[in-house]
Amino acid sequence: MIKTITLSQKKDWDFYVQNAYVHDFYHTWQYHTLDNSGIAMLLVYEENSDFIAFPLIKRGIPDSGFFDLCSVYGYPGPIANKEIKTINATLLHNFKTAFLNFLTEEKIISVFSRLHPFFPQDRLINLFNGVYENGKTVAIDLTLPIEVQRGKYKPETFRSIKKSWAKGFWIKESKELADIDLFIEIYKENMLRINSTEYYLFNRQYFLDLVNSVEFDCRLLLVYVGDEVMCGTLIILTHGIIQGHLIATKNAYLKESPAKFLVDEITLIGRREGMKYMNLGGGLGFKDDSLFKWKSSFSDLFMDYKSFRYIVNPSVYESLVEKKGININVNIDFFPLYRAVTNFLTYGCLHLIV
Repeated sequence: MIKTITLSQKKDWDFYVQNAYVHDFYHTWQYHTLDNSGIAMLLVYEENSDFIAFPLIKRGIPDSGFFDLCSVYGYPGPIANKEIKTINATLLHNFKTAFLNFLTEEKIISVFSRLHPFFPQDRLINLFNGVYENGKTVAIDLTLPIEVQRGKYKPETFRSIKKSWAKGFWIKESKELADIDLFIEIYKENMLRINSTEYYLFNRQYFLDLVNSVEFDCRLLLVYVGDEVMCGTLIILTHGIIQGHLIATKNAYLKESPAKFLVDEITLIGRREGMKYMNLGGGLGFKDDSLFKWKSSFSDLFMDYKSFRYIVNPSVYESLVEKKGININVNIDFFPLYRAVTNFLTYGCLHLIV
């Protein structure tokens, strides 16, 4: 049987996350309060003293009477109270049976969840045959001597960082409201420049709640030259991993590449705080694009990024896709397909409706 924990049950949510063998801030109660796309739930399967907990968002599928499950922005996925590789096959089988029963009873048509590149979560859900290999993410190993770490930077990247040192770039860490608002403006400017979808246009309260969180260690860092801010980032430190959550550079300073200086500075902060890795993430859509190349200019450590894409009811899924006027066999990397629409104003690309 699956136990459903909602945001009204903070104490219970916190218990399972805090008692997991490992977790990231993406699993926490507070982070899930920031998502307004549906009903946040922590689905828990327990057997004796062991448990598997899966945070997901339940959304109604318009004009259907059915629902689907998705994950919050970032790298959540299922967690457990034991090291994943030690969990026995019986528990995994029983979890699958209970989870499938829950999905059927709740009229869930599909499940989508991003998985964490540092955790072997695919073992928890391999029995569903729904694990999808998306691509790679880039990580910086902070356990290496700093000289070795920097020796892995591409020459042009390290030259840019050295120029930043020579020009006197400096870092400010802040929780002041004025600085948060300053970062929000830089972030919005970035999103407009790259013609971002609404999915990445977070409201002001989102930033405030992140920076002032009491459940995880979120830090706002701003890069200055003199008294002029150039770029900024929100980083979050959890269980030895730094996540570069959001980063943005002022249009006027793009040619100065202050973000390269910023990444190097974050690794120094991570070392002081006992962090082992900094996750830079992947390319757009986790493809080998210019963004991925920029990130891989800092490190040759690549992590497999996977997602869980499971169709619970194939016949209803196909009818929903058909209802949208989308060919079920269309060759695009998108799931669930019935939540995509063709937008001819953006070159016929498919965009997520959230």
